Amino acid sequence: MAGIYIHIPFCRQACHYCNFHFSTSLKYKADLVTALTQELVLRKDYLGEDIIETIYLGGGTPSLLDKNELNVLMETIHKHYPVAPTAEITLEANPDDLTIEKLKELKAGGINRLSIGIQSFHDIDLTWMNRSHNAIQARSSVEEAKALGFDNLSIDLIFGCPTSTEQSWAKNLELVAQLDVPHISCYGLTIEEKTALAHQVKTQTGQLPNEESNAEQFAITMKELYRQGYEQYEISNYAKNQLYSNHNTNYWKQVPYLGIGPSAHSFDGQSRQWNQANNSKYIKELSLGVLPSEKETLSPRDLYNEYILTQLRTQWGCRVEDLRKNHTAYVEHFLAEIESPIEKGLLQRNADTITLTQEGKYLADQITSELFSA
Repeated sequence: MAGIYIHIPFCRQACHYCNFHFSTSLKYKADLVTALTQELVLRKDYLGEDIIETIYLGGGTPSLLDKNELNVLMETIHKHYPVAPTAEITLEANPDDLTIEKLKELKAGGINRLSIGIQSFHDIDLTWMNRSHNAIQARSSVEEAKALGFDNLSIDLIFGCPTSTEQSWAKNLELVAQLDVPHISCYGLTIEEKTALAHQVKTQTGQLPNEESNAEQFAITMKELYRQGYEQYEISNYAKNQLYSNHNTNYWKQVPYLGIGPSAHSFDGQSRQWNQANNSKYIKELSLGVLPSEKETLSPRDLYNEYILTQLRTQWGCRVEDLRKNHTAYVEHFLAEIESPIEKGLLQRNADTITLTQEGKYLADQITSELFSA
């Protein structure tokens, strides 16, 4: 099995916290879609004969694609790749794009899972983030998507904003329960380089995130969503009735995937490949039949570190059997390094499997880095 990720690098406006590759000019959108189809054809052999079980359109804002642009991408994939009849096909969307007409177009175009970038149901937070939608649109987008039959639905929320309190964050989570959303991704606000938020930090202007409040809201998230019946299957992801994101779960389980579009990454199990993050150069090189990418063959140490990085964040954790089978040279290192965090109550071992404890989830990045082989 394998997956395909397609990066749509366009947004109506720039969110203050976002460091993903995108452009707020839609001038070359049609040319970019043509380039995406060209890359899909040129790289049709990258995954061999693996069946495509997940397709994910991310960004940027994929809901900016019109009906014809979406159809040509899906037709190209189905023509050149062996797609499973039950493939999970996800599209990220902004609430302000999801009119009833748009939702019908997406459903007709083969999209069977929506990931809606809500971020907050409070206008004060959305204004601070510089989001293009408001709180009314946030709620109505979920209600209308469900009404039109999008049962496999996910929303994104961000906690730790300086405009967010523990009380207002709890109300966000209460509304999730009222809307009965089956999947939710909750991310703590982080300061990324080359963003408006990073500039505010550097110049000491505007309201800035509070680390203590961020931690408190993370605790509220885990407690409240557990109470609502959600399963925290990855640090930032929660699902009811095992409606996990199959695409992202496969990332964490190191299933091969092909990344299409500027800045997109690919992984075939032994190497990583990434496209340049420049729309005009991407379009030009593909028009000449050239793949705009670089490749790195991963060393055994890289593959071990990748395994720890992805697996430890999940409820499935790291398995000693997997290490002995695929990362033999690092088993003793791993077993030695987990002793201290186990004693501190940050990791737990159940027979063959090592997972983060509830306390360990607050320090996941630190624990993971300590288990790496330098």
